[in-house]
Amino acid sequence: MIIGTAGHIDHGKTTLTRALTGVDTDRLKEEKARGISIELGYAYTALTEHDTLGVIDVPGHEKFIRTMAAGVTGIDAALLVVAADDGIMPQTLEHLAILRLLGVKRGAVALTKIDRADAAQIARIEADITALLAPTDFAGAPVFHTNATEADDAGVQALRAYLAQLAATLPASDERRLFRLGVDRVFTLSGQGTIVTGTALAGTVRVGDTVTLAPGGQQARVRSIHAQNQAAETGRAGQRLALNLGGVAREDIARGTWIVAPALAECSQRIDVELTLTPDCGVTLKPWSPLHVHLGAAHHTANMVLLDGEALAPGQTGRVQLVLDAPVHAVPGDRFVIRNAQATATVGGGVVLDPFGPARKRRSGARVDWLDALADFIDHGDTAALLARSALGLRVSALVRLSQLPAALIATPPGAVNVALTGGDALLIGAADVQALEERILAALAQFHERSPDDAGPELWRLKRIVSPEMEERLWSRLVDTLLAAGRIARRGRSLHLPQHSVELGAEEQALVAPLLASLLAGRYDPPWVRDLVREHAMPEAEVRRLLRKLARSGEISQIVPDLFYHPQPLAELAQLLVTLPQVQAASFRDATGLGRKRGIQILEFFNRVGYTRRVGNIHMVRPDTTWS
Repeated sequence: MIIGTAGHIDHGKTTLTRALTGVDTDRLKEEKARGISIELGYAYTALTEHDTLGVIDVPGHEKFIRTMAAGVTGIDAALLVVAADDGIMPQTLEHLAILRLLGVKRGAVALTKIDRADAAQIARIEADITALLAPTDFAGAPVFHTNATEADDAGVQALRAYLAQLAATLPASDERRLFRLGVDRVFTLSGQGTIVTGTALAGTVRVGDTVTLAPGGQQARVRSIHAQNQAAETGRAGQRLALNLGGVAREDIARGTWIVAPALAECSQRIDVELTLTPDCGVTLKPWSPLHVHLGAAHHTANMVLLDGEALAPGQTGRVQLVLDAPVHAVPGDRFVIRNAQATATVGGGVVLDPFGPARKRRSGARVDWLDALADFIDHGDTAALLARSALGLRVSALVRLSQLPAALIATPPGAVNVALTGGDALLIGAADVQALEERILAALAQFHERSPDDAGPELWRLKRIVSPEMEERLWSRLVDTLLAAGRIARRGRSLHLPQHSVELGAEEQALVAPLLASLLAGRYDPPWVRDLVREHAMPEAEVRRLLRKLARSGEISQIVPDLFYHPQPLAELAQLLVTLPQVQAASFRDATGLGRKRGIQILEFFNRVGYTRRVGNIHMVRPDTTWS
C-alpha cells in the first residue's frame, strides 16, 4: 500500500513518517538546515509478512504545492496531518482539496504534537477536523492522537495497526492493463546509469522489457527493478518502483515524464476533460483562460476552451479542452488539478475524457456523443460504448490507447467487422454502421446521377471525397467491393454508378471512337492531343472533342487536362510506376517516363485530383491502402 502525507508546514509530517517507518525522509542538506521538507521523501516499512507500506512524505509549504500534487498522484490512501497546537491551517485546506480532486477517498487523520496542547484544545481541534471532513469522502476517518517524538508512542502504534488493516482491504490492482508509471524522481548512480522512481498506476513490468518515454518517444530497456524498496524481477500496479533504464540519458527524463508500454506512447497537446471548480475558488473561467495544470507528476501551463456553455463559475462542472504548452501523456479517467494563472491557489480539478482532443469542431454533435461514450467507458469499462459512437469505426490501436488493454484482451461486440490496415493495425466497426455507410454510398451516387445525368459516375476516390473524406481507405475499398459483388453498384471503366444508370455510346458513335481509342493507346505515355486526332482521322474538331468527353464521362478514358485524354492501359502503367519510385517528384517522374516536365506535372496533378496520390510539399505520395484499377 502507498500512502501520502498531507498537511500544513511544520505540522510534523516528516517526524510522523520517521516514527512509522524508521526512515528520515529529509535527505537534502537544505531540508535539514531549514527544518522543512522541500522535496518528496520516500520511506518503506513492512506491515505484515506480505504487505509493505510505502509512505510519500510531501512538503507542506505553499510554495511547494506543485511538488505535493506530484507526490500524491496514484496513492492508495492519504494521511492528513494536523498539529494539535495549530489546528486547521491554509495548507490543510488546500492539501485536502487536492486529495479530493485527485479522487483519493481512503485515509486517516493524525493529530500530532498532542504534548503541546491541553485536553480542551485537543477536543476542539478534533471537532474542527470532524466538521471539515463531514462533507467529504473522508467523513468518519479515524483520528489518531500522536506524539511522534516519543518512543513507542501509543497513538503511532495504533495508527500503524490501522494502516495494516486498511492495506488488507484494498482492491487488487488491474495487472491486465499495459504498464504506465509517472516519474517523480530521476537520478543517476555510478556504474548503474539512469534511475527513475514513481508509482506504477497500471500493468506489469519485467526486467528486460522495452518501455517508452512519453512524451519524447525514446525507448529504453529495463535493466533492474526495485519494488517497494526490494530488488525484484517484476514490478506491478500499485507499487512504488525504481527502474534502472538502459538506452536513455538522465537529461532525457524529468519529473512528469511517463514510462509506458510502447503501445501507450502517443501524446497530445490537447486533452478534453470534465472540470469542476471549487465553490470557494473565486474565479470564473472564460474562453482561453490561462491555468496551471498538474497531471500525474507533471506541471504544465494551459489555456482553456469551453466545450459547453460560455463560462465556468465557482462550484460548476463543465467540459473543457485544455490546450497545453507541450504534449502530454494521459488516459481516460486520469485525475488532474488546476491552479490559477498566478499559481497561487488551487481552483479546481477533474477527470480526463479524451486524451486526444481535436483542434476543430470541438463542440459538434459528434464530439458531444463521443465524450458521452468516453464518460460511460470510464464508469463501466465497456469498449462497446466507444465502438457504438464511432460511425467510421475505431482503430484497434486507438482502443488499446484508450483502454490500456492489450489488443488480445479487448472485447468486441458481436457482429463487429474487422478491417485489416497497413502496419499491423486493424479497424473495428459495428455491423449497423457498415450498413449505414453502404446506404450513404448509394444515396451519394443517386444524387450524383441526378445532378449529372450525362456522366457515367464519379471515380472511386472522388466518390469517397463526396461520401466521407475522413474514412479509412481500407474500409472504403471494402465497402465498395462488397457493393460491387452484390450488384448494388456497377463499374464502367474507372467510373462507379448505380446499375440502372447508363451513359452508352450508340453503334454509330462506337464506330467513330474505335480509331480514336486505337490512337490514344498507340501514343502510350504521350498520346495525341485533340488537334492531332483531328488531322490524323480527318474528323471535325468539335465532334472529336464531343466523343472523347463522352468516353471520359462513361469512364472508358481519362481527361488529364482540356483536350488531352489517356487510354486506361498506359495510365495504369503510369500509376504502377509511381509505386516503384523511391520518391515521386516532378523531376524523378519526368526521368522515369521520358516525358517533359510540364507533362509530368499534369499527370501527377491528375493522380492527386482523383485521390490516388496526395501532395506533401514537392512530393507526391501514393495514398496508403489504395490501388489503381
